[in-house]
Amino acid sequence: MTRRTDIDVRPVTEAEFPDWSRALNTGFLQPPAVAAEQLEARRHQFVPGRLLGAFDGDRCVATFRSFDQEITAVGGAPVRADAVSNVTVSPTHRRRGLLTRMMARDLAAAKERGDVVATLIAAEYPIYGRYGFGPATTMTEWTVDVPRAGLDPRGPVPEDGGRIDLVDGGDVRKLGPELHERLRRAQPGAVSRTDLWWQSRTGVLNMTGAPWTEPFYAVYRSADGEVEGMVSYRADERWGDGKQPLNTATVDWLIGVTPAAERALWRYLCSIDWIATVKSGWRAPDDLLPHLLPDPRAARIVTQADWLWVRILDVVRALEARTYGAEGTLVLEVVDEAGPAGGRWRLEASGSGASCTPTTESAALVLDVAELATLWLGDESAVRLAALGRIREERAGAARLADALLRTSRRPWCPDMF
Repeated sequence: MTRRTDIDVRPVTEAEFPDWSRALNTGFLQPPAVAAEQLEARRHQFVPGRLLGAFDGDRCVATFRSFDQEITAVGGAPVRADAVSNVTVSPTHRRRGLLTRMMARDLAAAKERGDVVATLIAAEYPIYGRYGFGPATTMTEWTVDVPRAGLDPRGPVPEDGGRIDLVDGGDVRKLGPELHERLRRAQPGAVSRTDLWWQSRTGVLNMTGAPWTEPFYAVYRSADGEVEGMVSYRADERWGDGKQPLNTATVDWLIGVTPAAERALWRYLCSIDWIATVKSGWRAPDDLLPHLLPDPRAARIVTQADWLWVRILDVVRALEARTYGAEGTLVLEVVDEAGPAGGRWRLEASGSGASCTPTTESAALVLDVAELATLWLGDESAVRLAALGRIREERAGAARLADALLRTSRRPWCPDMF
């Protein structure tokens, strides 16, 4: 049997969308047949030219989707991003370069549009570094043993004069977008959410095809009535011997734009009758949660992993968009064999801003574009990367200077999967 070599990579038409959607399910090991309700919900994501497919004859065998996004840089500036999602290759067509062809086409279009970076959540670690992506944020998930936490179940919730109310999906769609924008403006690594995000998380659209079960939604209002926090969570039903409740509350997502809101919402979750365990969902690695408890050891880390990956498309705009923790000048040689970001760049940073320009000066640091992405949001240490052999110092002390300029006091975090 011979392999076909004339596989066509091209934008998907509306008529081809059902076959593309079937290939998407196949690649993610979901039932290939796409229910009509799921297909219609997914059609809301269809943007001409932003869905790519690889076609072997008339059959779609690989999928790729991108969409417009904003990511928050250090300091709060929104940066244009090309968000990559729905990447699959059918098991019959692996190792034929289909992802490479789709990625090259999409990134070239993103650069042409003027996007500064590309973003994705990597299902597998080894895949995306070869395309210039580097892990830029980390997520941590905790489980809280509520009886051990040391919280007084008799105390008021919240304790600061605010209040918590249960709400429905309509309230979430009304209050959530503005609240998330407040979080996003202050949180490096956070990304924009579309109306489709809020509709799919409140049951208006069913993208997954699984039966929709409405979660619980709770809103925190400060003492003056301002909405400062919101949580979506689910609860199971489990009883031990002697009718002992052992239920678990699992957080889908939690937004708190003030420490008071975070404290009140976590305290609320740990105070619900019958709840013995709280699963935090995907949180920042330096989240306040463990130390909001009288016994922080009651919060046990169950997952810690890379999360948002970034690919720099425009070095100048990416480095000039963010703020810096110190004043200094650093010449970077960026290696980008497969893309547009290669070159030698002079970064001049100060408290009032930064400039980044091409230069012929000798480089202080040499690094791949993927390592630049890892450093861009301030989570990783250049000194650590140098010790790992992933960047090279050409001038003594350059890595320490890079850390002084680039690293942040609170770690970047992306609350979302996309």
